[in-house]
Amino acid sequence: MRTIDKTSRVPLYLQLMDIIIYKIENTMEKGDKLLSEREICDKYDVSRSTVRQAISELERDGYIYKMHGKGTFVADKEVHQDLVQFYSFTDEMKKLGKTPTSKILDFHIIKATSSLSKKMEIMEGEPLYQLKRLRLADKVPMMLETTYIPYNRFKGVSEEKLERKPLYEILREEYDLKIDMAEEFFRPILTNYDESEILRIKEGSPSLKIARYTYEKNKIIEYTISIARGDKFKYRVKLDNTN
Repeated sequence: MRTIDKTSRVPLYLQLMDIIIYKIENTMEKGDKLLSEREICDKYDVSRSTVRQAISELERDGYIYKMHGKGTFVADKEVHQDLVQFYSFTDEMKKLGKTPTSKILDFHIIKATSSLSKKMEIMEGEPLYQLKRLRLADKVPMMLETTYIPYNRFKGVSEEKLERKPLYEILREEYDLKIDMAEEFFRPILTNYDESEILRIKEGSPSLKIARYTYEKNKIIEYTISIARGDKFKYRVKLDNTN
């Protein structure tokens, strides 16, 4: 068993964090309950303030969550997404061993507004599919997406097809879509009431707003706005110094 070294220069709460993280990653599953503060104090011979500081930091880092009156529990693992190549929600969840599903909240053909026409570099009034989906992993709401794709390029897309297959799979198989590149723009937001109701998180919780532009032969064939739960996603960009 890992122990606290009181002669070390490493702060006690950091040592305690390391011990708990090791246990979470090696012997515990999501939803498992941690020992109480008093039990941790007794087990590792540390003060209540040390335990509270460690628990607070672990909660902030997404390892654990608290339920009032019930205790502290192991949180589900965050989705770590590397932003170095094209990815889809469905594929990434499968890589993590999760079962991805989508719930269609809205599907319509609309006319491009002035704002959408500029974003998608098309004429105002051109027809677009508008698809609003809730993306889930193991039945847990993860992301709220609103997607626009050009109707003329993908005639025949229907809600029935989208209920059966992921969007990208349909576009690749039925329309020979070949994606050249995609750009994504991120900014932190506080989740509004409507978003929080759908994602089942508290209003005002931190989330990421992601705008994706997907290109085929230098033409934008998808524009998506996503609201990703801040407690479920972590993004990484690798910067190479090759010069």
